[in-house]
Amino acid sequence: MIKTLLVASVSVLMVGGALAADLPQPQPVKAEAAPIGKSPIGKSPVGKSPVVTKG
Repeated sequence: MIKTLLVASVSVLMVGGALAADLPQPQPVKAEAAPIGKSPIGKSPVGKSPVVTKG
C-alpha cells in the first residue's frame, strides 16, 4: 500500500515537472537603436527624396 502510494506520488510529481518545463517562458526583447541619418529601406514616402546628411 505504501509502496503504491509512493510510486503514484512520484510519478505525478515527475509528470508535473515535465509539464512545467514545457511551458513557454517570456524572453527579453532586445532594443536596437535606429540608425541616425538614414531612412529605412522600403519605408520612404512616395514623391519625396531621401534624407541626405552632411558628413
